[in-house]
Amino acid sequence: MRSWVTRFWRSLAAGGLVLGTLFFVASLTPTLIPRTYLTQGVLSGACFAVGYGVGVAWRGLWTYMELPEPRERLLVALKIVAAAVCAAIAILFLWWAAEWQNSIRRLMDLEPVTSAHPFEICLIAIVTFLVVIALARLFKGISRLIAERSGRFVPRRVSRVIGFAVAILLFWAVANGVLVRYALRVADSSFAALDALIEPDRPQPESPLKTGSPASLVGWEELGRAGREFIATGPTAAEIAAFTHANALEPIRVYVGLRVADTAEDRAQIALEELKRLSAFERSVLVVVTPTGSGWVDPAAMNSVEYLHRGDVASVAQQYSYLSSPLSLLFEPEYGSEAAQALFAAVYGYWTTLPRESRPKLYLHGLSLGALNSEKSAELFEILGDPIQGALWSGPPFEARMWRSVTEHRNPGSPAWLPQFRDGSFIRFVNQDGGPDPTDAPWGPLRIVYLQYASDAITFFDYRDFYRRPAWMDAPRGPDVSPELRWYPVVTMLQLALDMAVATGTPMGYGHVFAPEHYVNAWLAVTDPQGWSADQIAQLKQHLAARARPCDGCL
Repeated sequence: MRSWVTRFWRSLAAGGLVLGTLFFVASLTPTLIPRTYLTQGVLSGACFAVGYGVGVAWRGLWTYMELPEPRERLLVALKIVAAAVCAAIAILFLWWAAEWQNSIRRLMDLEPVTSAHPFEICLIAIVTFLVVIALARLFKGISRLIAERSGRFVPRRVSRVIGFAVAILLFWAVANGVLVRYALRVADSSFAALDALIEPDRPQPESPLKTGSPASLVGWEELGRAGREFIATGPTAAEIAAFTHANALEPIRVYVGLRVADTAEDRAQIALEELKRLSAFERSVLVVVTPTGSGWVDPAAMNSVEYLHRGDVASVAQQYSYLSSPLSLLFEPEYGSEAAQALFAAVYGYWTTLPRESRPKLYLHGLSLGALNSEKSAELFEILGDPIQGALWSGPPFEARMWRSVTEHRNPGSPAWLPQFRDGSFIRFVNQDGGPDPTDAPWGPLRIVYLQYASDAITFFDYRDFYRRPAWMDAPRGPDVSPELRWYPVVTMLQLALDMAVATGTPMGYGHVFAPEHYVNAWLAVTDPQGWSADQIAQLKQHLAARARPCDGCL
């Protein structure tokens, strides 16, 4: 064991240790989401490994260029000095890590932490680093073996290129073709089993006005877990009337699960027929909802619009996956857009045949991956002749094309985390504090609102953060972004990638967890409900906030 440790120590590069340490300490600085010692340890170990790899690559380039190298004794001395300096720097920055995390926690009204758990972070980081180094050396060994075998037939440098290329293909084939596909099958079957589980506290509705009832075109068991939650948890006409002290209607909610039919088009047609059965097109407002990857529809969003319009609302959603949004986005990106397009085409096609003066106002809605796919569902040029009334898209992922285009072409002087686009008559952005209200131009016939938080990494992640500072870091910063946040090449992108994975672990109103009171502001801008005073709106926000529950694995 001692000899192995000695050999491992001698094999480490001094330059790699220095750069790895710099990456390590940069990883301790805050980004958008507070971290636990577990997530921080994994992140720091990965960043150390990346920095070490850059240092080793630099040494390899130096050797390849046949530049002079120091003698062995000097290298040993340099390595000892570098290790001592690196350890001192790491200890110093670990001392500050708790305060850096508290700079985010204070903004999110979380209890401050008294310690960053430096020993736990270091232990987890070391284990992560060793795993990455082991994989890197396995790759190097395979590459060298193939180069040696091919070197019998081709020149030495050509054999090295062949070895490197074949090693990449082998690792990619194993990771993507074996591990990922097996994990995906396991995840899909697990999520499907969870989706099929009938909750004992949610019996089948008896009212024929409910999707999943005996009179419905869709069976209760076919709705899936998310669909049954969507149907069963909405406010009733009595609850809305009791709060508003006015007459109210029973909101209509239609949901079609994956088990209903084999194709997205068939499921969309069944959804349309269910809407007709329930007389949904006689309501004042009709919302076509694209759910998240798991099929979940945010109750905070739908409850808000149903209260605002006193139950005179119909909504329809179609499931397109069992997987969570990140997995769906990575491995089934086309499924969500196909389902969203099929549902919108079916509903919009029928809606356009109705008399304009009596048909409902038609809106789109989606959260997270649902926002991205909802964006794709309606081609602007196809609806210009008979446009819908608007859309509310919350937490759009960074890959949403329309959102990205509008953000990049925002008005000069408006921040990237709350842009202003032209005169604001077509697209507006809102956050916790509302949004800028353009006074020089009223809304046009089509209203689009993006609800987003500056602390949402799912929205603001960008692969280009690898080499350039993102615009949302410029002053003034969002109200929920730490003033201690700084940009570091490579490291910031890795930090934000981790932030995406834990973006739903924040309190409501931060990260990727949207609060009902902010949905109220957004729906007010999109649908313009009548008959509400400022005091009544404030009371509604309190009422909805009191009954809201956090999202737990719902994306």
